[in-house]
Amino acid sequence: MNGLALALKGRVSEVAFHSRLLEGNPLGDPADRPLYIYVPPGYDDQPTRRYPVVYVIQGYTGQVKGWFNRVPYKPPFLEAVDAVFADRDIPSCILVLVDAFTRYGGSQFVDSPGTGRYHSYLCDEVVPYVDEHYRTLDDPAHRGIAGKSSGGFGAMITPMLRPDLFGGLASHAGDGLYEQNYLPAFGKAVRLLRDYDADIHRWWDDFCTRPAFSKEGDESLLMVLGISACFSAEEDGTPVLPFDPRSGTVREAVWQRWLAWDPIRMVPDHADALRGLRGIWLDAGTHDEFYLDLAALAFRDALHDAGVTDVAFELFDAGHMGIDYRYPLAIRYLAERLSGS
Repeated sequence: MNGLALALKGRVSEVAFHSRLLEGNPLGDPADRPLYIYVPPGYDDQPTRRYPVVYVIQGYTGQVKGWFNRVPYKPPFLEAVDAVFADRDIPSCILVLVDAFTRYGGSQFVDSPGTGRYHSYLCDEVVPYVDEHYRTLDDPAHRGIAGKSSGGFGAMITPMLRPDLFGGLASHAGDGLYEQNYLPAFGKAVRLLRDYDADIHRWWDDFCTRPAFSKEGDESLLMVLGISACFSAEEDGTPVLPFDPRSGTVREAVWQRWLAWDPIRMVPDHADALRGLRGIWLDAGTHDEFYLDLAALAFRDALHDAGVTDVAFELFDAGHMGIDYRYPLAIRYLAERLSGS
């Protein structure tokens, strides 16, 4: 099929993917997930040719079908990438659109007792499925991952954790430098929780009984609750906030659990994996509302300190939104970097 009324020279197929690892997850989210695989123009005409693969992951609250959305004056993501690959002289790749949505709005693509085993689902289930069913170049040197915001975070950490699988990344305004990215949100959350006797679970119960995002601050509280479920949940799955919900005082032990997932802080322990990557793309808007331009700079500098200097890096005039025109540029870059022998 050509998928959701897209005009493509390549094609995209939808797979109803059952994840054994997501069965019985703590939020009761479905283990059956849509998986979309795009193959570029020429894939069906050259039955012996194999291709690099780029896995594409979403930002927080993003859903996999959002990649098909059509808005005025902008092509959907796959049409934009397909137009690049229509030039047969340009290296192309297979794209895999992965669903990692949860009841809290996202998974950060990590394994957590608060959300489920989403990192393992991606690495140990989706990747082998794609390699088995499509003509991939089954080697980390030919496999990349890309995303924006929380998806950019996932793109940064996944090759660090699984260099046996991934050899390239593209991060658009990826989460990082948490003292700038997250700390400013904690005071706002405390003020919002005054209406709920400082109990974020009371807010969640209220949120679930009315139209989503119908009260001021819903987005902020959902992020705080959801990221806590990803980074600082108890073993029984209960999310623990990294700050006191009445005063905003940082809970140092819990905050350290968040900081352990800061990509910038992860670099020194994963320097060998990062030095082995074939392509790294980093970008962000100069006035990103979550200071993720600073995170991109800090990640680039940490890479440099680790001996990684071959990085495609750019800051450009934008905020956190409206940067989707960057996606096909990064996909082309990864396709070129991951196509070589």
